Amino acid sequence: MTNPSPPPSPSSPWATLSDDVPAGLVVFLVALPLCLGIALASGAPLFSGIISGIIGGLVVAALSGSSVSVSGPAAGLAVIVATAIQTLGSFPAFLLAVVVAGVCQMVFGVLRAGRVANYVPNSVIKGMLAAIGVVIILKQIPHALGRDVGYEGDFDFFRAADGASTTLSDIAAAVASANGEAVIIAIVSLAILLAWETPWVKSRKVLSAVPGALIVVIVGILMNESFRLLLDGFYLRAEDGHLVSLPAGGAADFFGQLTLPDWSRWTDRRIYTTGFTLAIVASIESLLSLEASDKLDPQRRISSPDRELLAQGVGNVAAGLLGGLPVTAVIVRSSANVYAGAKSRWSAIVHGVLLLASVVAIPRLLNLIPLASLAAVLLMIGYKLTKPKLYRDIWASGLDQFVPFIITVLAIVFTDLLTGVVIGIVFGVIFVIRTNHHAAFTLVHQDSMYLLRRNKDASFVNKTELKLKLASVPADSGLIVDGTRAIFIDRDIYDVLADFSEGAPHRGIEVEFKNFHQKLQNFRKRSRAHGIV
Repeated sequence: MTNPSPPPSPSSPWATLSDDVPAGLVVFLVALPLCLGIALASGAPLFSGIISGIIGGLVVAALSGSSVSVSGPAAGLAVIVATAIQTLGSFPAFLLAVVVAGVCQMVFGVLRAGRVANYVPNSVIKGMLAAIGVVIILKQIPHALGRDVGYEGDFDFFRAADGASTTLSDIAAAVASANGEAVIIAIVSLAILLAWETPWVKSRKVLSAVPGALIVVIVGILMNESFRLLLDGFYLRAEDGHLVSLPAGGAADFFGQLTLPDWSRWTDRRIYTTGFTLAIVASIESLLSLEASDKLDPQRRISSPDRELLAQGVGNVAAGLLGGLPVTAVIVRSSANVYAGAKSRWSAIVHGVLLLASVVAIPRLLNLIPLASLAAVLLMIGYKLTKPKLYRDIWASGLDQFVPFIITVLAIVFTDLLTGVVIGIVFGVIFVIRTNHHAAFTLVHQDSMYLLRRNKDASFVNKTELKLKLASVPADSGLIVDGTRAIFIDRDIYDVLADFSEGAPHRGIEVEFKNFHQKLQNFRKRSRAHGIV
């Protein structure tokens, strides 16, 4: 009699599959319409979005160091991609630029450029996550109401399609022209998702093992097909844009739609300019998404940004060679992954496998999925990203955290992801400077003898404070500058002290420096003549 196989150990790569497979299924359901919508918004073949989703799952996820981040085509690049295709004159020429972008990202990774992401304030990262939640909710309301005029994956406040309508005007139009079939399906779908969050369902192993998003999709298909069979004309139609629309069917069709880059354009300078631009923007978005994913990860694992850039670079080379859109790490899919219970990168790989299998084996079945059902799934993800409790917690942290946070939220909601993050970083840096420029120096005196002491390491943000204290030292007095507590002395601080020391004799001030030995590399070259040691 053979002994049963032991259960996988926690170190086994298969140990988390029971969590990762359902999570990968949820990410697949979220990613499918987004891949198609982003391709449509980019003016590229619809199939290119699916290719990028597959590469994001099978290539990038396998190479990335992140356990929960998911990559694929990004809405933030849609305008850049659409403009580049028009500028270069053809999609195959654009694919060559994508290959160049991938190579550039690999170089960035080798040069360890990923560390720049560490300088984004946490308040901005949290604001970015909350803003993405708000944007998801606002953008999915029209789809839940049956107004599927805008494409899935449109995350800009101003619709790129016409530039005139906005997110808010789309919602108003959707309310005014609500589609009864879509509304019913969306409400039932939300009810199912809410029920799946209750302790009663979570305590039932059989129910909790099945993702709520899968139940929503199945119920949505059954409801719409029932409407079609039982109610005359009361159902959602594919020709009206209310259902998923996969462009491929079968293995032959899949391989037939692969597009190769136009290698004859390799001498065109515009290819390299476009490729470098894509590499910069895609790298920034990937690094921001990686930081956000690490914040969402329940285990708080820290991912290597340099390894992520290498993985994204390889993914974009593959995307360019096979006819896909540029790939980046994407917050929407990553957050769906986390909230679905993913434990490792296997969930992202599973989502890539499912995307590949779906376009080859079951496109007709997937083309029955109502967008209203998927809108309900995204609405729940959006709510989890921007819960009221998050705003209360940030407010309790103080204005120096809340102001950059809320500015980032508003900027992203009313512009786009990258613009909003840049605005948030600017305000974040302002508040960091404001918070840290106080009390770096202490100035005390007895009679005409003054002592300037460093309380902590100081940098250029403390120049104003230092200048004010030095200016308050009266003429015909003595000043001792004590650097005992300084581990290092910033060059800007050197320059301020050097300027004061050089001008002090004209005011009858005698300056003495103490405990500055070996901290004066730059300062000593300039001020050796003044006896500073």
